[in-house]
Amino acid sequence: MKRGYLSEYFEGVAAKRLSAVEADVIKSHQHEFNGVEGLREILGEPEGKVQYQAKLMYLTDQDDEPIVEESTLTWYDARQRARNERGVMRWEYRLYFKTTNVSLNAAAGDLLVIAKQRDGSLLVVIAENESSIVNQIEWLFGFADLTHPGFSVKSELETEQDRIEFASRFILESIGVVVETSAETYLDVMLEKFKGKFPTTRDFSAYARSTLKDLDARAEPDLVIMTWMEREEILFRTLERYLIADRLSKGFAGEVNAGVDVDGFLSFSLSVQNRRKSRVGLALENHLELLFVENGLRYARTAVTENKAKPDFLFPSVAEYHNPAYDSLKLTMLGVKSTCKDRWRQVLAEADRIDNKHLLTLETAISTHQTDEMASKRLQLVLPRGLHQTYTPAQQAWLMDVEAFTSLVRSKQTA
Repeated sequence: MKRGYLSEYFEGVAAKRLSAVEADVIKSHQHEFNGVEGLREILGEPEGKVQYQAKLMYLTDQDDEPIVEESTLTWYDARQRARNERGVMRWEYRLYFKTTNVSLNAAAGDLLVIAKQRDGSLLVVIAENESSIVNQIEWLFGFADLTHPGFSVKSELETEQDRIEFASRFILESIGVVVETSAETYLDVMLEKFKGKFPTTRDFSAYARSTLKDLDARAEPDLVIMTWMEREEILFRTLERYLIADRLSKGFAGEVNAGVDVDGFLSFSLSVQNRRKSRVGLALENHLELLFVENGLRYARTAVTENKAKPDFLFPSVAEYHNPAYDSLKLTMLGVKSTCKDRWRQVLAEADRIDNKHLLTLETAISTHQTDEMASKRLQLVLPRGLHQTYTPAQQAWLMDVEAFTSLVRSKQTA
């Protein structure tokens, strides 16, 4: 096991695309996978029936939250008894699933991933065919070709491809794997600076940037925005872990018979989840705002356009946007979403005067179906250059990086 790599969380991973027959089998009331010999590499040679505790998930691009269930999987050799009793030298490995809401959603073409985790349990993920999450999982684990019928198996998870960085961390957390990151040397400074509380997102973004030196936002905007985001994420998780542990240590005792304050605990848990969801998008906007300043760009943040719409960034200003005499071709708008899913369409309704819109995201490997639709709607996707590698070659030719976007806006403002 090597810290900072997939091997820190998994002993091995297997993946395949479901055939129509397999999808029907998964949905049946009693189902077993045959032809799973490849799983021996991560599950070993079973002695009798071996049961694994498992978390099952079904993911789509349409739903923000996956379907999740706890269950058990049984791994065994159906010919073991015949070998032992009659000397029949045959092996037939099977993996048995119980019927769950996850299995009932499976369909032909969906991606099936079975991962053995470090605690010995299994993570079973089924992801909808032709979705972005399928592309992201395949990229995360390095499964480039799953056209053959059997499982592709990886038990070596310490190559450079397996290093956990900003993009891979977000994908892991989308499949329920909490990635521990920390920068403990900054904890005491943060506790003193922020008085043992969570600061505003703007203040925290500024602090995160202050811990980094010698970055040139004009010369290397793509590198800089990812470096700022990476640093803020690590610092936030460090502070969050401490403050959550401190709150939990105080307990949630209610006033009645000194019982547990369930509502108080649930409220606290919800606040943690909501803070995580909202913070990343706001942090990205905060860092982009400074990047635009350092690139000498004029802009308005969350300015009101038609129908009370508020594009995240409007260039060069809201006054020029609402001036009918100002050339609309010199206007630019940028929507910002740390992750897109289907929410990218919201940007289309913002800034009616601007026909060709831009959307900046940190989401990896968005499906070709989605990017083709974006292009057809005249929405240009912008990503930091380092994330382009997660897309297909055809998509990469169309994508815009942060440097190209800032250059475009600058050219309009100096024309």
